[in-house]
Amino acid sequence: MEELKKWRRDLHQIPEIGLKEVKTAAYIRSVLETLGYQWESIVETGTYVFIDNHQKETIAFRSDIDALEMTEKNHVDYVSKHEGMMHACGHDGHVSALLGLAKRLKNSKANFPHNILLIFQPAEESPGAAKYIVDSDLFEKYHVKAIFGMHLMPFIEEGKIACKEGPLMAMCGELDVTIHGKGAHAGLPQNGIDSIAIASDAIQRYQSLMARQMTPFQPVVLNIGKIQGGTARNSVAGSTELHGTIRCYSEKIFESLNTHIEKIHQGLEVSYGCHIDWSCPPLYPPVINDKELYQKFTTCVEDDYIELNEPLMLSEDFSYYQRAIPGIFFFLGTKSEKYTSGLHTETFNFNEEVLKKVVDLYYQLALHI
Repeated sequence: MEELKKWRRDLHQIPEIGLKEVKTAAYIRSVLETLGYQWESIVETGTYVFIDNHQKETIAFRSDIDALEMTEKNHVDYVSKHEGMMHACGHDGHVSALLGLAKRLKNSKANFPHNILLIFQPAEESPGAAKYIVDSDLFEKYHVKAIFGMHLMPFIEEGKIACKEGPLMAMCGELDVTIHGKGAHAGLPQNGIDSIAIASDAIQRYQSLMARQMTPFQPVVLNIGKIQGGTARNSVAGSTELHGTIRCYSEKIFESLNTHIEKIHQGLEVSYGCHIDWSCPPLYPPVINDKELYQKFTTCVEDDYIELNEPLMLSEDFSYYQRAIPGIFFFLGTKSEKYTSGLHTETFNFNEEVLKKVVDLYYQLALHI
C-alpha cells in the first residue's frame, strides 16, 4: 500500500498531456526496472511489459497515463509541479494500480493459465492512442485474447467495483459548425444575413431532430456548449460558430444523426441564403463489454460489487481495444465524505487505499480468466 501511495503521489506531481508524457514514461519504466522487468516502448511515450508464462494465449491489462490541461486547486503536499496541467481524471491512480499488479505478479509463485501483457498507454484524453496500439499489431504478436481496464469514478461509493454487460460508455463526436452570413449595420438589417439568428434556428432544429426524428429507445445526447459570433452590439453578425458534442451507444445512430444534421444545414442555407461549414467526425467508439467475458469477470469480484443498470454518456478510447478483442472496462468508486469532486475538475482527488482493490481484482483475473 505504501508503494501504491508513493507511486501515485509521485506521478501526480508530474502530469503531462497526450504523447508528451516524457517524465511520466521515464518514471513508469524506472519502477518496472526496479521490479525486475524488461519493458518495451510503443506509440512514442507508451510502455508495455510482456510476461511469458509459456502459454499459447495472452490476456492484457491497460492503464492510461496522460493528464489534462488544467490548473490544480488542491492544497496537498503532492500538488502538480507542472503549471497548467493536472491529473484531474485519475490516470495517476490507474498507472499505480497497474504497477501494483506488476509487483504482485513478480512475487507470485502461481501458475497462470495465460501469458500477461501490461500496457501503459499514452494519450487517452486526446487523440486516443488506444487506436494506435491496436494498429501496431501488438495483439497479434502476443496472441492477446482479452483485455481489462478500469477508471476511477467519483459518483460511486469508495472502494466499490461497478460494471455492466454490454454498453457501458458512449460513442462521441465533436460538432463544429460555422455559419457564414453577411455583416451589416443593425439599422439596415435588410442588407445583411444574420448568422446569430440562423444559429438560434439551427439549435432549435437540432432539438426538434432529437425529439421527433430519433428513436426514443436509443439514448442520444446532442449538446451545444459554446456559441461565438458577431463583433458589435449594433452590427448584424456576419459569422457565428457553434461547438458541441454528440453522444450515443450505436455507430449507426451516430451516422444517422450526421445525415439529419446535414439536411438541417442544407435547409438553413436555402432559407436564409447563408453558407454553413461543419464537421462531426466520430472520435471514440462506444465501450461495450463482452457478454461471455463479463460472466467470467463477475466470478472474480467480491461481495461489494455493483452491477450498473444504465450506461454512461462519458466516452473512453478503451473502446478501440474492444473492437479488436473481447474486453471488460469497469469502474472503481472514490466517493467519500472527504472526496466529492468530479472528474475533470481542479479539485479532483481520492484516497489511494482504494487502489489495492484494483490490484487484487486484476490479480484474480490473471489467475482465473
